[in-house]
Order: sequence, then structure tokens, then C-alpha cells
Amino acid sequence: MVAFVFILGLFVGSFLNVVVLRLHRAESFVKGYSKCLACKHRLYIKDLIPLLSYLFLKGRCRYCKNKFSHQYPLLEVVTGLAFVLVFWKVIPSLDLASATALQFIHLLDWWVIVSFLIIIFVYDLKYYLILDKIVWPGIILALIVNLFLGFSIFNLIFAAVIGGGFFLLQFVVSKGRWIGGGDIRLGVFMGAILGWPHVLTALFISYILGSFISVFLLLAKRKEMGDKIPFGTFLALGTFVTMLWGPSLINWYFSLFY
Repeated sequence: MVAFVFILGLFVGSFLNVVVLRLHRAESFVKGYSKCLACKHRLYIKDLIPLLSYLFLKGRCRYCKNKFSHQYPLLEVVTGLAFVLVFWKVIPSLDLASATALQFIHLLDWWVIVSFLIIIFVYDLKYYLILDKIVWPGIILALIVNLFLGFSIFNLIFAAVIGGGFFLLQFVVSKGRWIGGGDIRLGVFMGAILGWPHVLTALFISYILGSFISVFLLLAKRKEMGDKIPFGTFLALGTFVTMLWGPSLINWYFSLFY
């Protein structure tokens, strides 16, 4: 079953690659066919088998031999691993046949939410932008499903207000210099996914990750002071980590003081 979930994740990751690319090019990701960006030749099923086609073709277009971006196989593998981790978290027995209806809905919801987070991660990393057309549907989905799963509407709204308000305050204080409007809406999304108090855990993890990686990039001279940092990337990663290990991380943190 784990192998099936991983393969499913590979195919979803392949689709997410298409979504990221076509969103940036303002093209529909539900219509049209895939093509090589260099020679414009149509890519067929044999060219689009997740991971395998890339390895078999040695990362090049079958028709013009132009190199494909390493993003394609990396995103497929990362999505596959993320799907497996979510599967293991929601259904610890790793037996889908034994899952309850509630677990199955929870699993599907988190797979979709993780797909949203991966798009946000990659898009902000590449283009320094968090798209409303990704965040708002994610917020609506997270609220609806979490209410169905038993979350309190007050808990979710409070968490969304805290998440969004945290960035709104920074936006107002800095007059938009520190963060953009996309971070505010992503904060709302984080609250709708995680609820209270785990939205705080995700914010804490995101800032720790962002700080460490920013320092590393400065020391490696890949960035300079004042350069723009795609913080939505760290927020998406922090949210995913909290989804999987939030309560354990909180317990570990407070155990340090006892």
C-alpha cells in the first residue's frame, strides 16, 4: 500500500509541476497538452511517466535533446514522500482497507491540502509570489473539511485571525516593506488548516527555518543583506511539519523546561 501511495504522489507531483508552470504563464492547467518549452514539440504519455521518463531520457527532451529542469523529478519525488508521510500519520496501520470513513476523508483532505502547500512552496520559491487563486480555495476547503472532522468554528476562525493578523500587523508597521498581502492570506490559510494553538507552532517553526536558511545563504554568499526572501516557502514547510508533528514538537519543547 505504501508503494501505491508513493506512486500516486508521483503522478500528483507531475500534475503540480504543470500547475506551477501554467499558472506562471497564465495558461489553463486543465486544458491543452504538455509540450517541451524549448522546441514546442508535444509530449506524449511515454514522455510524461513520472520520474521514469526523466531517468530514461536522462533529463532531456526526446525530440530536441534540451535539458529539462531538475524541478520536475524533485517535485514528483517530494510529493510522493509527502503523500506517504500523510498516509502514515492519518492511518498508522498503513492499511487503507481498515480505515474508517472519517479517516479516509481526513486522508484525502490532507493530500489536497499538502498539494496546495507544495504549489505555494514552489511558486513563491521561484517567483516570489503567493497566488490568491491557490490560497483562497485552500482556505475554503480547509474550513469546510475541518468543521466536518469536528473542529470548532470558533477555534478555526480564531486561528485564522491570529495567523492573518500576525502578518497584517507587520504589513501595517512596515507599510508593506517587510511582507506582502499574500503572506497575510497564507497566515489565514495556516490557521484554517491547523486551528488553535498549532498555528503558533507553525509560525514558530517557519521563522526558525527561515532564519537558519537565510543565515546559511548569507554565509555562502548566495544572498546579501536586504535581498528578498521567499518567506511563503518557509510558511508552507512549517505548516506541513506542524500537520505531521505539531503536538509532539510542543510536548518536546515544554519538556525542556521540566
